[in-house]
Amino acid sequence: MFYRKTMGKKQIPLFLQHNYNMHFSFSYNPLTESKEDLDVLTDESSSFNLIVWNDEVNSFDWVIETLIEICGHSQEQAEQCAMIIHHKGKYAVKTGSYEVLKPQCDAINERLINATIEELVS
Repeated sequence: MFYRKTMGKKQIPLFLQHNYNMHFSFSYNPLTESKEDLDVLTDESSSFNLIVWNDEVNSFDWVIETLIEICGHSQEQAEQCAMIIHHKGKYAVKTGSYEVLKPQCDAINERLINATIEELVS
């Protein structure tokens, strides 16, 4: 490695010397920035998950049909959800507001498939 000779100073490799004495300054001051300049993502309406739980009673076809008819899933999406529910024990099949998910949760439960609504924790 190549070093610059220094008198009484720590030797610094030449390839690092150009960065060694660099100073950085930032002009951002959160106290003076206006709120108009900031983008804040807040979506209170999508803060709940509709969870469907696995059981040993309902068939794949029944769960898939339910997800298509009640949640509006495509055939492929409903099949994937059913597989995840089967292997993981539960799955959040839909995210949205409580007002939208509550009737869907009730309709799934009426078909004797266990479903709950859980609030997302941020």
